[in-house]
Amino acid sequence: FFLIGIPGMKHAHIWVSIPICLMYLLAILGNCTILFFIKTETSLHEPMYYFLSMLAFSDLGLSISSLPTMLRIFLFNVTGISPDACFAQEFFIHGFSAMEASVLFIMSIDRLIAICNPLRYTSILTSARVIKIGLIFAALCIMFVLPFPFILKRLKFCKKSLLSHSYCLHQDVMKQACSDNRVNVIYGLFVALISLLYLVRIAVSYMLILKIVLGITSHKGRLKVLNTCISHICAVFIFYVPIVTLAALHRFAKHVSSVVRVIIADIFLLVPPLMNPIVYSVKSQQIRNRILTKLCEKQG
Repeated sequence: FFLIGIPGMKHAHIWVSIPICLMYLLAILGNCTILFFIKTETSLHEPMYYFLSMLAFSDLGLSISSLPTMLRIFLFNVTGISPDACFAQEFFIHGFSAMEASVLFIMSIDRLIAICNPLRYTSILTSARVIKIGLIFAALCIMFVLPFPFILKRLKFCKKSLLSHSYCLHQDVMKQACSDNRVNVIYGLFVALISLLYLVRIAVSYMLILKIVLGITSHKGRLKVLNTCISHICAVFIFYVPIVTLAALHRFAKHVSSVVRVIIADIFLLVPPLMNPIVYSVKSQQIRNRILTKLCEKQG
């Protein structure tokens, strides 16, 4: 297979690689920082921060699984990738994407419990229960994504194929097959529907949260409760907006330039891992204070 950079901008790939490299470095540094502080600071050993560490882990996985091919294309103009490497990459990208969607859903339930039942919050979401939830959802993500490489491997590819993005995706690779790919289409649609259900459930959670917030008489109290959800709402929008936009372009705007589609697809992998640590560091006072304290110690 041959991956694509930005169509019509091959001469500028070396310049494009500079912001991409910076984004990858900042994403990896930011998520590692979040994981480090949550692990080392006992005051952050709470359900919300455990779920945040799961989000950081999935973001880190997304960055690392897409990093090699994107840098090869933009730095060295090496676009070729073997089928096995391509299938492995799409497994990790889809796996970590599914994990991120799962964590965002779990975090919406976490916020709902914290607002509905603040007094019983820590007794409902104990550390052991949080770990079990994380492991169950991780196992489900692997179980759903694991068939992808195997159902792709059974297909026949008759010629060298140019893929539509800078990395391998199941729906992109299966279109290149010259044998019957109905199994791939049906299973891909099944997994896509499950991912869509996560978004629906997140929306339902926030409708319930909004109902509770509207029942609070104090304006200041409403703002205080909503402020605890801002970071998560931002993370949901950062993750889902590129996915929904790309799906809509493929379905309803087929005449749109391929450059737009490639850029949105790259945004899906580059922006969430970069922005999530920034959003949570800015909005979470505890994490922000720990980072500032460490920086002050270093300067001292």
